[in-house]
Amino acid sequence: MQTVLFHETVFGPIHSRRLGTSLGVNLSPVDGKVCTFDCLYCEAGYNAQGPGRSGLPPREHVRQLLENRLSAMHAAGENLDVITFSGNGEPTIHPDFAAIVDDVIMLRDKYFPHVSISVLSNSTQLHRPDVVRALRRVDNNIVKLDSAVESTVSALDRPMLSAFTAAKVIDQLRGFSGQCIIQTMFTRGTHNGISVDNTTDDEVKALIEAYRTIRPAQVMVYSIDRRTPEQSLQKVSAEELCDIAGRITAQTGIPVQVTA
Repeated sequence: MQTVLFHETVFGPIHSRRLGTSLGVNLSPVDGKVCTFDCLYCEAGYNAQGPGRSGLPPREHVRQLLENRLSAMHAAGENLDVITFSGNGEPTIHPDFAAIVDDVIMLRDKYFPHVSISVLSNSTQLHRPDVVRALRRVDNNIVKLDSAVESTVSALDRPMLSAFTAAKVIDQLRGFSGQCIIQTMFTRGTHNGISVDNTTDDEVKALIEAYRTIRPAQVMVYSIDRRTPEQSLQKVSAEELCDIAGRITAQTGIPVQVTA
């Protein structure tokens, strides 16, 4: 079984396809996966691998590790574009997520005041006011919407929360009043003999209507880049992604970043 990607709480810097030179903050266990989605394409593997034994990192531990790394990078004159909440699961489920965001902002201002802070979120915790307030404080509130069709969300993202629906999350995302970036993973394949494809004309039309409702600052479209737990999934070509991006911008006026 494919296993977790990141064995550190603060990792990198790494080169992000979308964000540049990124120092990662992993609020999930370093030896397991904890997520409210169980996506067919997750590079960290399925949730079935378990949460490990290390547990979620305490707030003070995150703060100290990040300060150590930023201080050393600053002293060495190293380059940094962004500090990114990412890792082996969903960062916003950490009980101290909002407070950790405060710590990261403080440390960023102290050592690298020019860099951005990004959060990659799957949008499942937007019912929590503390999470929404924290996401409004970061530079890049990058939230997920892979499909506006309920059956596709269920098949591709496999939400662990029964109350999660595409319709509900679209309404919650609209509440950011444009202070968000939507990321959409495009792929196609099968799982347990069932076709999964969010690139069809109907799927793209539904997403365009959702983007029009949400009015994000930007949409990021991309496809798989590494091995996925569901090995039948196919990478969508750069040409097809650009065609989809062109449709989105033409019909909504929203800028689209294509990562191929």
